[in-house]
Amino acid sequence: MTARVLVVDDILSNVKLLEAKLTTEYFEVVTAYSGIEALAKMEECDPDIVLLDVMMPGMDGFEVCRRIKANPKTAHVPVIMVTALDQSIDRVTGLDAGADDFLTKPVDDAALFARVRSLVRLKMMTDELRMRETTGQSMGLLDPASTLVDASVSGRILIIEDRSESAAWFRSALEPANSASAVDTFEEALVRVRGGDFDLIIVSLGMRGFDGLRLCSQLRSLPEGRNVPILVVVSDGDRRKLNQALEMGVNDYLTRPVDKNELVARVRTQLRKKRYADMLRHNVQLSLEMAITDQLTGLHNRRYMSRHLDNLLLQSSKSGKPVAFVIMDIDFFKLVNDTHGHDVGDEVLREFSRRIAANVRGIDLACRYGGEEFVVVMPDTDVAYAYAVAERLRRSIETTPIDISRPPDKLNITISIGIAGSGAQDTADALLHRADQALYRAKKSGRNRVVADAA
Repeated sequence: MTARVLVVDDILSNVKLLEAKLTTEYFEVVTAYSGIEALAKMEECDPDIVLLDVMMPGMDGFEVCRRIKANPKTAHVPVIMVTALDQSIDRVTGLDAGADDFLTKPVDDAALFARVRSLVRLKMMTDELRMRETTGQSMGLLDPASTLVDASVSGRILIIEDRSESAAWFRSALEPANSASAVDTFEEALVRVRGGDFDLIIVSLGMRGFDGLRLCSQLRSLPEGRNVPILVVVSDGDRRKLNQALEMGVNDYLTRPVDKNELVARVRTQLRKKRYADMLRHNVQLSLEMAITDQLTGLHNRRYMSRHLDNLLLQSSKSGKPVAFVIMDIDFFKLVNDTHGHDVGDEVLREFSRRIAANVRGIDLACRYGGEEFVVVMPDTDVAYAYAVAERLRRSIETTPIDISRPPDKLNITISIGIAGSGAQDTADALLHRADQALYRAKKSGRNRVVADAA
């Protein structure tokens, strides 16, 4: 995973040390030496994450963080305070200012890379929601979601802890501002998450009865738990468990002994983020319901795809991250309509749409382009990866007949696919043209194949 990291510190040697470490791990590094410069770089460079020193002259890191989080354009960018301050009150001050985490100098490399990768992964999901919301706004379909600033946020919290005294302490710390409940078994935790509408899950990784990491993995695999933030509690110094938790998508953590004020601050931060993400998802859902989906297949339509692709290419020109464009066509589809009727043709289109959706990622945008042509827009994706996805889909279509409602009950179909990757200063029309030319070559060379643009 690559990302653009803004490193902010007034001491040159500190900046150079972090820059060297991050560059070795293939991160792109942007630097700033004051709070004012950092705020300017936020606007200019569009970083994915900020590593921010606290003790700086003029404007300290706490104030810089407050300003980043107060700006709707940058509020979603994660901020890690990198500081010599290690008291609980300092962490709480930073969390109240909007920071996502604290790393104490001298910075442990494993902790640095694990936390940066974890927060960047979480930001990527928010970025995709923000991008789709921007597309909806540009079409006049909805208003923007509010920022992450919300002092009065509260929510329903599930505590998973098999020590009754510890569970009781968590509940007393979080109530009455929140509604908190506790469970102490693996099975009950899964049942409660499946049936509940929780805003946050707190998992102790030191439970005696079962593996807390395995539980976190199971919770993330549940549809009802996929978008619920998870905060884990680990023993101080248990870096292995913490890094594993961050790798599997846990949102935040606390170390024992847990400070009450830090607990409340971290819970409040996660509840704010979830409320913001929920608002983005709600807005995206509204946009999908307002004449931007294809009525037959349920996929996005060509109009929405065009706007979304414009936005993705604009971001790509700033970030340097590639966009792959995949266009596919059902081979000899006219023969299906002529032989079996248009209603069977519609059944084929609907099933083909379902298979496309099953073979692409959540961040990819699948659309019906028109007739029997479909496209998939794949952000942050090179041509090689897009080719592998397209080939998997092509084989799935070729080897698995489509069920239809009249004899012969099943139809064998094949598809041809063309792929193009974005280049510097690419336009949507140019990208689409190259993909279309690749599709034409796939058809001309015998159909039932994937061809990538050579440019």
